[in-house]
Amino acid sequence: MRKILDGIRVLDLTRVLAGPWATQNLADLGAEVIKIERPGQGDDTRKWGPPFLRDRDGRDTAEAAYFLSANRGKKSVTLDIACAEGQAIAKRLAAVADVVVENFKVGDLARYGLDYASLREGHDGLVYCSITGFGQDGPYRDRPGYDFMIQGLGGLMSVTGERDDLPGGGPQKVGVAVADLFTGMYATNAILAALFHRERTGEGQRIDLALLDAQVAMLANLGAAYLASGRVPGRMGNAHQAIVPYQVFRAADAFFILAVGNDGQFARFCEAAGLPSLAGDPRYATNPARVAHRDELVAKIAGRLATRPVAEWLAALESAQVPCGPINDLAQVFADPHVRHRGMVATVPHAVAGEVRLVANPVRFSATPARSELPPPRLGEHTEEVLGSLLGLAGGELHGLRARGVV
Repeated sequence: MRKILDGIRVLDLTRVLAGPWATQNLADLGAEVIKIERPGQGDDTRKWGPPFLRDRDGRDTAEAAYFLSANRGKKSVTLDIACAEGQAIAKRLAAVADVVVENFKVGDLARYGLDYASLREGHDGLVYCSITGFGQDGPYRDRPGYDFMIQGLGGLMSVTGERDDLPGGGPQKVGVAVADLFTGMYATNAILAALFHRERTGEGQRIDLALLDAQVAMLANLGAAYLASGRVPGRMGNAHQAIVPYQVFRAADAFFILAVGNDGQFARFCEAAGLPSLAGDPRYATNPARVAHRDELVAKIAGRLATRPVAEWLAALESAQVPCGPINDLAQVFADPHVRHRGMVATVPHAVAGEVRLVANPVRFSATPARSELPPPRLGEHTEEVLGSLLGLAGGELHGLRARGVV
């Protein structure tokens, strides 16, 4: 079956997470993604372990799980773009690419002639996406950007974590690098939109994406609430800023989530929980009233929910059509029958490990699949294939380049 991006070639000059996440999405959609890596070293995340992928004999390989998470479906070419020969090869690859994605510091690639202004000469249809911490202009443009600091600077940590006056209170980062992931997803969307624009006009363009911009955008309703009211939201732990009860509660044996989204659900919850009087109490009958009386209501609910085990509450509340759910660890997630049914684990062949299990792309198209058959590449695995087929470099030339450390 054809994929949506069959025939699109991407030159991937990114490393770590935000850029590789975007280019992995493009690979899943069918693009040929050529990942350029430093000879002998490769993407930084190749060494970000343990854990490492294990070979057929159960021994650790040099393939870190972190790298595997963001690089499936790509071809790895080792190339030293700091030298003139490497730059010349990179320019030739860019000339036959539809998209270039890079996450170097502002201005770095201009030194190598690999910036947008240089590469677009004679290539008007080029889509060129730059991903940085703070964008191509502004007072912070030259600062390095890392997900953790962006979560803090961009406001996310001010609304994540328990209240300061409660045990464990204080700012918390999210458990995965969401600022990087937000930016990678925005980059994917932007590249696809630019390709659609090129399809209609023949014109490429440059895309300027910043981690900080993406993080601020993803403040979503909290950002809009501040702009509308001028009130700065604080940390609410596992509770919701504007809905009650919508948080984690402890049952007799474990924690679970109760997510009452409207007054009808609250009435059904009260009936199922054996607290019918709360639904008719004017202090709790509507969501604004429940928010105003949050602490006293939550205390009453918590006392009741602590009397029975999680399984009993989930069964009773689901039967009453009250949104609720368990808090699974990752072993439980990947063992979940619905997750398994949806095919969220993809198994692909791997030259060293025999096969590797990866988290699958969640997008489901009716006509064009969004999954990669290729595993994350070994360092330099496709150097000869790509440079030979695309640029016509013969074996002797490649041997010379390798001897000089260019590839």
